[in-house]
Amino acid sequence: MTRSASAVRRRLRAHAVPGNAAILQRFFKTGPGEYGEGDRFIGVKVPGIRVVCRECRGVADAVVLELLQSKVHEERLLALLLLVDRFQHGASPEANGDRARRQEQARRRIYLTYLANTASINNWDLVDASAAQIVGGWLRTRSRAPLDRLARSASLWERRIAIVSTFAFIREHEFADTFRIADLLLEDEHDLIHKAVGWMLREVGKRDGRALRRYLASRHRRLPRTSLRYAIERFPETERKKYLAGQV
Repeated sequence: MTRSASAVRRRLRAHAVPGNAAILQRFFKTGPGEYGEGDRFIGVKVPGIRVVCRECRGVADAVVLELLQSKVHEERLLALLLLVDRFQHGASPEANGDRARRQEQARRRIYLTYLANTASINNWDLVDASAAQIVGGWLRTRSRAPLDRLARSASLWERRIAIVSTFAFIREHEFADTFRIADLLLEDEHDLIHKAVGWMLREVGKRDGRALRRYLASRHRRLPRTSLRYAIERFPETERKKYLAGQV
């Protein structure tokens, strides 16, 4: 068993390709004034990170937290994948009594740890790999009010967490929270929020086209263009053109 943060880092670096680091730095916009400014990469792509995640299941919570607070992007992504793995493989339908309570307490700790460390969940891939699984997963049977706070945050990444977390509800054919959070983000100026809102609306449409069309009926002229394009991506071409021309 790999037990220390330094041992986990060595495993991660074994998958690093030095030439990838510069490519990833550009792809995730780490230059001055860009949304990922100052982030550091060592050149490990997602498949390699997932391998290390499987190898390092069972490391101490303190190790995961140390990785989550790292300056290295891949280490933070690894920490989030470890948290997702722990969250999803916690309580099972067969669990009962004390074991079920302990598992639910563990999930609550993961959820609270996640929200306490959103400053480290500071790029779109980190949010998209974890928000629906952890935040959406915890809130699925609880009040969704925490999402409203996140949607009103000054943090770009907390706002993206808010909308992407609703994917957990969309998968259960519950769309009201997605529509509510999308409304809160209608005036958002950041392209990464426009894309995330459009993505979630498209996911609603995959499951219930009528529900999406009802939502768009009074909002398609107000939605940012990028959000609208993403949302109607699967509509017939003639219908897409009408939405984009404001003729619906």
